[in-house]
Amino acid sequence: METYGIEKLGIIGPKAVYRNLEPAKLVEKALERQEGVLSASGALSVTTGKYTGRSPKDKFIVDTAGVHDEIAWGSVNRPISREKFDAIKGKVAAYLQNREVFIFDGFAGADKKYTKKFRVINELASQNLFIHQLLIRPTKDELKDYVPDFTILCAPGFKCDPAVDGVNSEAAIMIDYEAHMIVICGSGYAGEIKKSVFSTMNYVLTKENVLPMHCSANMDPKTGETAIFFGLSGTGKTTLSADPARLLIGDDEHGWSPDGVFNIEGGCYAKCIKLSKEKEPDIYNAIRFGSLVENVIIDPETREFDFDDGSLTENTRVGYPINYIDNAKVPSLGGVPKVVIFLTADAFGVLPPISRLSRNAAMYHFVTGFTSKLAGTERGVTEPQPTFSTLFGEPFMPMDPSVYAAMLGDKLDKYGTKVYLVNTGWAGGSASDGAKRMDLKYTRAMVTAALNGDFDKIEFKHHDVFNVDYPVSCPNVPDEKLDARGMWADKAAYDKQANKLAQMFIDNFAKKYPNMPKEVVEAGPKIK
Repeated sequence: METYGIEKLGIIGPKAVYRNLEPAKLVEKALERQEGVLSASGALSVTTGKYTGRSPKDKFIVDTAGVHDEIAWGSVNRPISREKFDAIKGKVAAYLQNREVFIFDGFAGADKKYTKKFRVINELASQNLFIHQLLIRPTKDELKDYVPDFTILCAPGFKCDPAVDGVNSEAAIMIDYEAHMIVICGSGYAGEIKKSVFSTMNYVLTKENVLPMHCSANMDPKTGETAIFFGLSGTGKTTLSADPARLLIGDDEHGWSPDGVFNIEGGCYAKCIKLSKEKEPDIYNAIRFGSLVENVIIDPETREFDFDDGSLTENTRVGYPINYIDNAKVPSLGGVPKVVIFLTADAFGVLPPISRLSRNAAMYHFVTGFTSKLAGTERGVTEPQPTFSTLFGEPFMPMDPSVYAAMLGDKLDKYGTKVYLVNTGWAGGSASDGAKRMDLKYTRAMVTAALNGDFDKIEFKHHDVFNVDYPVSCPNVPDEKLDARGMWADKAAYDKQANKLAQMFIDNFAKKYPNMPKEVVEAGPKIK
């Protein structure tokens, strides 16, 4: 039996070893092993048990001399010793002995100059199907001399003993950057595999003058003009980047090199909650044979999905290859971005619907990663709550934010890329006052104008509180819809709310980024 060298990891005497099985065979194995059921659309449907999302408190980085001074240690990047890591790795390897083992050898990074090879060793056929579709799939020729740069051991069935293993729960997601090894155990949520790859790339790409980004990207099929979209959950990143008039480079993880933008992945991992064919046809139509659907309630008789049912989790997901999207750009490469869009959903209702950012303001808002939650989403929450996620992807960025911010600033200087902050949230009042979100058609028109360069010929006004410039007009948008303060009937109430949010920005920045350059700090909001 060919073992592909897994005995070197301590996986001795496996029952069987399967390498790079085609999706049809992986689906067959998953059904045979009762890991899931086949849906009416042909997608494989699984439930992930106790863990239906990422487990941030169970994520660790091995603290070694070679990386110690580069990691931003804290509540996000928790240290674990090499000894504890090796001990758990050994136990996971022993656990996989005498079991069927599924290997996927694939690539991360569509630009071959920066591609890294990831070997993923799975206990579950369904998770091997997931990573087969989420990474870039090699040809048979590329597999012949394949030697991985990084190896991931993934065994959801192995449960840690916190008292013995020195971790926080039965789950552990651990990255050893020096040993090029990742271990994931105790959690059946497939997203941990994808995000471990991303967290690894977010460290190694910086060494090659590539800015890793948690963003979506698309391009004009005629001109090749490329744009990238940053935004936290609920800001419209997927909706606004999935433009039928443009090619989708990718929906989540990218690198910006001297040559342009490239997708780190070969697939998409989309939310399914309240999914409809009318609103998000691309995702809906991608749920077919070869896709893996997690934690969506399925009718046991008809095998139809109920995307409105969030009883298992609101974080229902589907993983599928990017070529399941009709207007996908394959290979997933674009040019140097002409436009960067930061998306935020401001439930306070005070940020301008669209504003242009200077280089330093772009660095400020990149580091800040602001959006806000609605009142009523949690018990006792009666007013909008700010959410600040560093670099629009704090859980996956191992290095100090200043490293990534400086890289962005350098690229803006070098390429003259324009940056806009787009508020897809509330207008004319706060969400808690009953105001409505900005009409999607107007937001789309603003984004289109930014991509087309229409704002280059339009007058801008300065917003004194948020320290940004906003346009006085925009094609296909009424002028009054561009003035955040003007849309409020009670101007004094707007001023109070704007200053309140500005103070939240200031407090967050002072607390989290005390070492940022003075010119970046001064590019942020001001109290007036």
